[in-house]
Amino acid sequence: MAENISSQPGSVVAGIDVGGTFTDLILIDGSDGGKVRIAKTPTTVDNQAFGVVAALSETGFPVGDIDLIVHGTTTTTNAVLERRLARTGMITTRGFRDVIELGRRTRPQAYGMTGSFVPVIPRDLRLEVGERMEASGKVRVPLDEDEMRAAVGRLLAAGCESLVIHFLHSYANPAHERRAAEIAAELWPNAYVTTGHSLLSEAREFERGVTAAVNASVQPILERYVERLRRELEGRGYGRDFLIMNGNGGMISARYVTRDAAKTVMSGPASGVIAAAYTGKRAGFPSLVTYDMGGTSTDVALILDAQPAVSNEIEIEYAMPIHVPMVAVHTVGAGGGSIARVDASGLIQVGPQSAGADPGPICYGRGGAEPTITDANLVLGRLNPKKLLAVAKPVTVEHVLKIFDEKIGRAAGLDGYSAAGAVLRLGNMKMAGAIRMVSVARGYDPRDFALFAFGGAGPLHASALARELGLPRMLVPARPGITNALGCVVADLRHDFVNTVNRPVATLDEAATQAVLENHRAQGVALIEQEMVKPEAIRFSHSADMQFVGQTHIVTVPLPSAEISRAELQALFEKAYFARFRVELPEIRPNLVNLNTSVTGVRPQVDLSRLIDPAGRAATLADALTETRPVWFEGGFVDTPVYARAKLPLDAELVGPAILDQMDATTVLEPGDRARSDGDGNLIVEVGG
Repeated sequence: MAENISSQPGSVVAGIDVGGTFTDLILIDGSDGGKVRIAKTPTTVDNQAFGVVAALSETGFPVGDIDLIVHGTTTTTNAVLERRLARTGMITTRGFRDVIELGRRTRPQAYGMTGSFVPVIPRDLRLEVGERMEASGKVRVPLDEDEMRAAVGRLLAAGCESLVIHFLHSYANPAHERRAAEIAAELWPNAYVTTGHSLLSEAREFERGVTAAVNASVQPILERYVERLRRELEGRGYGRDFLIMNGNGGMISARYVTRDAAKTVMSGPASGVIAAAYTGKRAGFPSLVTYDMGGTSTDVALILDAQPAVSNEIEIEYAMPIHVPMVAVHTVGAGGGSIARVDASGLIQVGPQSAGADPGPICYGRGGAEPTITDANLVLGRLNPKKLLAVAKPVTVEHVLKIFDEKIGRAAGLDGYSAAGAVLRLGNMKMAGAIRMVSVARGYDPRDFALFAFGGAGPLHASALARELGLPRMLVPARPGITNALGCVVADLRHDFVNTVNRPVATLDEAATQAVLENHRAQGVALIEQEMVKPEAIRFSHSADMQFVGQTHIVTVPLPSAEISRAELQALFEKAYFARFRVELPEIRPNLVNLNTSVTGVRPQVDLSRLIDPAGRAATLADALTETRPVWFEGGFVDTPVYARAKLPLDAELVGPAILDQMDATTVLEPGDRARSDGDGNLIVEVGG
């Protein structure tokens, strides 16, 4: 195959996303006019590769005839959250081995005097050697190479599989880390050696150390998964390379992904946000709040002017900062599989415990016995029990209702239906809170955005959330349940770079600042040129992390180009600071902390108009009606029309209440909503009430 296969007309591209409950696939067949095939199979937790090949098999398309596979994975995310990490050692500057454990003097619990924290690398595997670099980049104590060799030997004897080299101020001068890595390479039996500066050339020893520790501890896990998947694909005739989605919303070859394995954390949620930005821009909605409700959790993010918010300040759990650029996604433990219960005080609680993929909600008939949000939707008529995916043994609605009555209703003084309604409302409250965190808490008015609802369960709840938050419109994509997989298909190649400057703006060397950004551009272009997929164009974007002198928190300021003067930089920061905090501080000097660059390899556009087969659309709205059934809304049950979404005419207009069924999701229109379709099959909803 030619190398720029994604740019060839007629190419076949498959996007695959592994979620906590389902593995989703979308295949766009360019050889057949852009025909779309989709698949949704249960995630195989023990080996995600099996779920991937099962989804490929379900499409019926020969795997060997696929030109490109792009994959979003939760392998590293799960490994970090569940602490199933490779045994890793760290070698650091004498006196500083406890930096990654001391952290920022915060507490696991904001209130109370108890709490526990386990660092990524235990103390006995964090060794010290003689060396010292000053913040200016000047060598104070030369690297003791004999101590370095001895430390490497001790960690190998302790059974370490990965190694982190993390020296003080290596961002200012990485010479000691580079030499230490050369020494380690002479002794270390594999390539799992991470130097802090190469992954994150940024000040703040705690954040850089933890990021490097996470990277090293997931490298072997990610590589083993990639190799398992490669073998499975080769066994089915796919002999080419495949791409992996990074947490920044860009893709990278599977050949290189292990090098910076930490960048794949949050890969899955990022792909959905990328698809939302792409879809929203085509639909004329460049500013969106994305709402992805899956089986295990709900992810929300903000998109401004068709650009997802990206942050290098992500902390995926307490004292676990991963300071590489990632799509800024806020997650709450409320998904379709979130378990409802009554606590000791008699209050109904929803999540964060989840039924997951196995045994799953009660209605899947795989042994689940605890009521979940999905079960509540079933009891309340919002889901069709005959159209649930991956049901092992069918369970009656009456059986699920009885469990709500016994486990929730009796303790809370409610009947089964009221208990299910209460669970639904509580789940909606948690998800509305998450949306406020990415909008109101950051100074944005939700009314200026449309709510982009996706995930297997997102469109079930989106209208109620839009009412709660005051969002006037809702955009439901043509295939909500496989939007994350679509993100893999439409995503670009992307590499991000950061360098610490940490100088007052007034003393900056403008030529040196430009040189840093130009070096970023050159590195990015070189990395993209290594990829098997050749982009149509390369795009650069620059930003600066800034603060007023004496402050701790930073504000990220977009830069118009690599050539920026001190006066322009100061003016841009003051404007961004005022927009964020509505405060002017002209008497305080601004400080440039970091310079950032994103280098994006732009891939060809993808036509979304066939995500729902045009040939299957009915002539009239009445022809798309499948049934009328009682559905619960606030105030009680209402006889509600149910439509097959794949049959809806593109010019159809609906007035809620209504239910729209499709293979990958169910959409609920609340009373008073008005909906219409666009040319791509998206549902544009004017929220009533």
